[in-house]
Amino acid sequence: MASVRTHDLGPPARPVAVAQELDDPALGKARGTVELPLRIRWSCPPLVYDLDDRGGRARVYEQVLREGTEKDVQFCIRLEKLADPFDELVLPPAVREAWAERLRRGR
Repeated sequence: MASVRTHDLGPPARPVAVAQELDDPALGKARGTVELPLRIRWSCPPLVYDLDDRGGRARVYEQVLREGTEKDVQFCIRLEKLADPFDELVLPPAVREAWAERLRRGR
């Protein structure tokens, strides 16, 4: 077992799923209330989030941007709704940088 954090393991080594296509009408989008799958919300009991509530949406966005696949991102994230709470989201630096760039390009 490693006793020192390296860039080979852990959050810095994870790929960041930045979906280029988020607004395609053919993509199904999460609405209303959602319960994130275990692969995204793996460390706690399941919770139901309200995507119409700014705070609930922010918690979903944090978890999906950190842990989700490109398909998860396409399903859950609405680019126009991400910009509002983005500066308040708790994200690893690599995720924040990648999505900040995506937000700049999307505007």
